[in-house]
Order: sequence, then C-alpha cells, then structure tokens
Amino acid sequence: MDYYELLGVDRSADTAEIKKAYRKLAIKYHPDRNPDNPEAAEKFKDISKAYEILSDDEKRSLYDQYGEDAFKAGGMGGGGGSDPFDIFSSFFGGGNPFESFFGGGNQRNSPNAPQDGNDLRYRLEIKFEDAVNGMDKTIEFHRMAACPTCNGSGCAEGSKNVTCRRCGGRGQVGVSQGFFTVMHTCPECNGRGVVPEKKCHACGGKGQTQVQRKVAIHIPPGVDTGNRLRVAGEGEPGLRGGQNGDLYVEIEVAEHELFQRDGCDIYCEVPIDFPTAALGGKIQVPTVCGKTDLEIPPGTQTGDKFTLREKGMPSLRGGRRGNHYVSVFVEVPRGLKPEQKDLLRKYAETFASSATRTEEHPKYASFWDKAKEFLGLD
Repeated sequence: MDYYELLGVDRSADTAEIKKAYRKLAIKYHPDRNPDNPEAAEKFKDISKAYEILSDDEKRSLYDQYGEDAFKAGGMGGGGGSDPFDIFSSFFGGGNPFESFFGGGNQRNSPNAPQDGNDLRYRLEIKFEDAVNGMDKTIEFHRMAACPTCNGSGCAEGSKNVTCRRCGGRGQVGVSQGFFTVMHTCPECNGRGVVPEKKCHACGGKGQTQVQRKVAIHIPPGVDTGNRLRVAGEGEPGLRGGQNGDLYVEIEVAEHELFQRDGCDIYCEVPIDFPTAALGGKIQVPTVCGKTDLEIPPGTQTGDKFTLREKGMPSLRGGRRGNHYVSVFVEVPRGLKPEQKDLLRKYAETFASSATRTEEHPKYASFWDKAKEFLGLD
C-alpha cells in the first residue's frame, strides 16, 4: 500500500496539500456517512493511517526510507495504532466532526468523558561531543498540573460545580451556518458542561496551575539535529481521568570547529606540509573515535580525499558506524629563513632544466598545453 497514492498526492506534496487531500477523503468515506458499508470503513481506516504517517515529518522520513515496515511491530515506528477520530479532530478542534454536520451524537462528545492532555515540546541544544558519546541530562520546564488548592475541581472551598447555563451541560453550543448547525466548544465551561459555583482563587476556576518540572532523560549516541525523544506521560495532565500527554524533546546539535556531519559520516580538512605531500608519510588525523594514523602517498595534491572506514558517528539503529572522510590541503610555509630560501631556489632550478617536467608536474604541463592551444601559441 502506497500512502501517497492512497491520499492522491505527489511524494513532494507539502503538509498543507496532504491535509487537504485527507480531509476530502475522510468526509467521503467516514462511517457516519457510509453506515453498514465495511469497504468504506476500511478505506477510512487506511487513509487515516496514511495521514498519521505523512503529516508527521519524522514518521514521513522513516516511511520514505523504509516503507510500511518502519511501523510494524519491532520496526522503527513502533507499530501502535491510532484513532482516526483523533487525527480528524485536528481539522475541527476535537471530537467527531460528523456529529456537527449530520446531527449524530455519541459518548465521545460527552462533557464528562475523559480528555487526554496535550503534548509538550522542549528544544534542547547539545554539544557535538555529547551527540557522539550520548549523555544523561536533567531538563527543567513548566507544565500545567492539578491545582493543589482545589484538587483540580476549580471550585472555592465550600462550593461545587454546577451545570453550565450557557450550554445546558452539553459542553457545546450550536452556531447556524446556512443549512447546517455547526457545534463549537462552549466558551463558558470549555466543554466540561459544568462551571464552578464559586471559582478557586488560586487557579481562577481552571482547576490547573503552572508548575516547574524536572525530568531525567538519556540521549543516546548518534543523535542528530531534528531527532526527537519521547518521554511518555510528561505532557499536560488529562482531564476527568484522561491520560497525560507526552513530552517530546527536540534535539539540536551544535556545530563543531573541525568536523562537518552528514548523517553518520564525518568530514574534515587536514593540513599537511610540502615534504609529506611530495615524499609521502604517515600523519595523525583526529576523529570522533580518537586519533588515527593515515598513510599519505607520495605526490598527494591539495583536495585529495581519503576514507577511514567506520570512524564516523555511531548509528541510532545499531550496526556499523559511519565513515570519516579526510580532505587534505598542502600548506605553503611562511617566514622562511635565508638558508631555506636558498635550498628552495636550488630545488626549483632542478626543474627549470629538467626534461621530465611533464612527468613531475603533469597538471602544470596539461594546463599550459591547453592555454597555448587557446592562445594560438607554439
């Protein structure tokens, strides 16, 4: 099953295009519009799964690389199911939108039904070295929690919750739009169906206050900018027995002075002196695995590249490490002493009278052959 084909979008489609395509198909195949039609129900389930994957940048990247296998049991995506109504609610602010359009109703929109808490995101910048080796870190952030003064009820001492007069306890109010009556969350009770008889002075009747939270997390070796770590249950608290949301720690790895990274591969430039470039020799190269010897062959030129196998970053998926790619450049010395200059002049004279200049400096000879041809010189 191709998720892009299922939603009828190109593989290059952006999030807005994917959302628009899913909304159109979801309305068409929703079970409320297709009662007793198992094929429509299965189609709705498939397009909901496709939207869940393609609307999430991280999941979409995994799908593009590994297909559906990334989300099967034991795969990179985990394999947990999703509720199509929860996906669809992002368009309409929660609940089953067809109850608003077609007058249906079920327990999902009950004002007393459990409501899961929102997810939280925390941006964490780490050093390049910490991405190489991994680390344990305690992060601090603010989130909502049940008000300790009223124990989450929102009521002042001696008072209680009473039925919301605006919505009559339904948690929703209707707004007429042409032939339809569109239901919205009641602004008075925020969908609860009840309001405090007298509001708690500490939380203003909301039943929640902001608290500071500390959480210990483990950052595995090999993380890169854009990776997310999920800490279950550390998001906003749920209401009426609903589950807490999750905390997503978004990683950003700082740049390094020596190394450039591409996935698990590392690149760096290493200077070498002229004698080593001309005669060859062994140099030491810094890598994320420590210092490593590299053999430089005679006649090495600026820009020549060498590969150190499995000396790059560790992979989050396990298996072998990436490679370390070395690009060398020949450093011309400055501030030469008089005796060094004399030796270089004598060295240069050996080439001026040499008949083997083409063999010794092939790029130099090739360049001037082409230049003479262009200039029309003999």
